[in-house]
Formats: sequence, C-alpha cells, structure tokens
Amino acid sequence: MRSRAEVTTKYARAYAKASKKDKGRVLDDVVSVTGWSRDNARRRLVAAADRPPGAGRQVAAVPRKQRAPKYSYDALRVLQRVWAASGGQCGKYLVASMPLQLAGLERHGELVDGADRYSNQVREELLSMSAATIDRYLKGARATDAIRGVSTTKPSPLLRSSIKVRKAGDEVEAEPGFFEGDTVAHCGPTLKGEFARTLNLTDVHTGWVFTRSVRNNAHVHILSALKAGVDEVPFAVTGLDFDNGSEFLNHAVIKWAADLDIFFTRSRPYKKNDQATIESKNNHLVRKYGFYYRYDTAEERAVLNRLWRLVNDRLNYLTPTKKPIGYGSDRNGRRTRVYDTPATPLGRLLAAEVLAPAQATELLAYRDSLNPAAIGREIADLQTVLLKLAKDKTEQLYLATFPSALPDVHKGVRILKPTAS
Repeated sequence: MRSRAEVTTKYARAYAKASKKDKGRVLDDVVSVTGWSRDNARRRLVAAADRPPGAGRQVAAVPRKQRAPKYSYDALRVLQRVWAASGGQCGKYLVASMPLQLAGLERHGELVDGADRYSNQVREELLSMSAATIDRYLKGARATDAIRGVSTTKPSPLLRSSIKVRKAGDEVEAEPGFFEGDTVAHCGPTLKGEFARTLNLTDVHTGWVFTRSVRNNAHVHILSALKAGVDEVPFAVTGLDFDNGSEFLNHAVIKWAADLDIFFTRSRPYKKNDQATIESKNNHLVRKYGFYYRYDTAEERAVLNRLWRLVNDRLNYLTPTKKPIGYGSDRNGRRTRVYDTPATPLGRLLAAEVLAPAQATELLAYRDSLNPAAIGREIADLQTVLLKLAKDKTEQLYLATFPSALPDVHKGVRILKPTAS
C-alpha cells in the first residue's frame, strides 16, 4: 500500500494538469503498476492532487491567492449606517429598499456627499451590492433577543360554530382590505394581574400594518383599537380574520363588524399556519420593538403607542416585504416556495390601484417627508424609556418565579397549647 501511495503521489500533479487524452495514458500507467480499476485509480489521483502536502509528499498544493475586496471600507461603514436606519432589514429586503433608503437619508441631510465617508462612488457601491454580500458584511452587527414570552390565547366557545373557518391553504386575497389580527400580551414572566395587550392588524395582500396597545383584552378596549385601525388605515377594511380568543369572538366585536359589512372569519384551533402573516408580525414587529417586558401602567402604554406610530411608518412606507406566489422546484427536483419581488406595503397598495389619485399623491408626499435615520433615533429613545420603566420590574417578577431555597418548614404545622395541670 505504501508503494501504491507513492505511485499515486508521483502521478497526481501530472494527472491534474494533463489533457483528456494524456489523462488516459496516466491512468493506464497507474492501473498497470497498482492493479486498481480505472475508476479507483481516477478517484485516488484526484484526491491526492487536492490534499495539502504532508510529510514525504511530493504534491505541492498551490496556495490560494486571496481575492482583493470588491467594496471599499467607506462603503462598508456607510452600509452599517443605512442598515441601522432601515431597522435592521435583511439583505434581500435591503437590496430592494436601498434606493429608497439612500434617497430619504440624502433628502434629510443624514448622508451628505463628501462628509462622513459618503460620496457618489460609495453610493454606486451600495446600489451594486447583492443580498448575499450585504448579509455577509453585516453578520457581526446582528443580534437577537434572548427573552421569550408566554402564550395567553384562550379559546372562546361563544359564537365559534357560527363563524367561518379560514385555513392556511385557502386562496390569497387578490386585493387589499382583508386583515389578519391578533393580540400580544405584555405580561412578562407571569400571567398574574392586569397587563397591557397590543392589537396587531396586517393586511394579507399588501402587508400594511396597524398596531395599538390597550389596557387589557376586555372587549371594550379591543373594540376601541379595532375602530381606530379602521379609521387610520388609508383604504377600506373589508375582512378580518382572528384566532379563537374570547377577546375577538364576542357579541360586541361581531356586531360592530356586521354593522360595517366587514367579513368575519377565524382560524382553526392550534393551527398557527392559518394565520402565518400575523404570527410573523407578532415576532418581528411587536416583540422586536416592544421586547418581552411587563407593561401594566398607563405611562408604559402611552410610550408603546408613540412607539407603534413610528414603527408602522417604517414598515408601511420604507420596509419591503415579499409574498408567496406559487411553488417551483430546485435543481434537485425538490419542491420549493416561489416569492415575488420585494416591495413596500405602500408600493403594493399603489400597484393595486384602489386609491384615488389625490390620496395616492398624499401618501407619496408623506413617505418622502419621512427621515429613516430620525425614525431610528426616536425609536431607540422610546425603547430606552421602556427599559427604564419595565426592566427592573420584569426581572424581579422573573426571580420571584423560582422557589425559595429554604422552604418554610413551619408553614401549616399546628402546635397544641399546653394544658393546665
């Protein structure tokens, strides 16, 4: 075997560089000496040529020449600023929104030619970056939340059988107006007591979002948030789809929807894919910006609602999304999901042509008035206020969930009084 290895090592470099005809002659020599089959000899020659040189080896591996960086250091630094101003968009979304982000930052003086490493050349570099390149350069800047929340959805038997069920495989709505809705509990580590709830509505067709925090999940507060959503969404709300929670399936909410001719549906119990759109928003909208702390005061709810207005503007006007449009197959024949080109909810809304010309002009003017960097700074300031209000309180509640190390052994023990002798 050692002799065979030496023969393989001797012929490996010549085999790797030879033409197709010469490779056949090299294989003939190796087969005649070693007795291997041609397939085995071919595999061993290729493997020997790819292995790095070791002790006694005569096959020299050519060191790989490091490729020169394609983008300048200035472009990477400015990319981090744009990414932070965009709210931490992934590469696929940031590629689609890069022209919009740069235009907004330039319009409001956040990026000035010749200042803070920004120039026309840097702008061209940013516009030419691919999604994979953006993700690779921003890998070190990403962070995730370590805290997780508690599910508070309780099924409501009231009116459930009379409401149509909407499943995950049903057809996607072809026009704006059908919203999925859900509430997120800001309970922290415990469900005891009263705590704030955030109602989140997301249009299935465009991805337009509306968010509002209320005192609790009583139907009067949920109904007030729903009314505010219908008033503030810039197009008609034609349908609402909720889970089986009692905060939605009650006479007051259903009567309100019926009076406005809003189609009302519900998902199947324990089937979160029936509401995949809103479930994803619960994570990267409410939890990403509002954290997992406990909010149970009026001051905290006021800060949350100021925060949601900024977040909704960022997501509706400046953040692209992509929608599934069918199924395809990869090069190995496996079934894959096919998505459309990423676009902002405002762009999808304008493409649907459901707005009046004056309303479309007004929304575009409002988008151009938004400063992505200023929105990011205001969001960071409000999140700091939330941390000051709720962080210590939530941590104390979390520590209180652990049992005491030394239980009270006298608890529940009765001691008889001494009797008079």
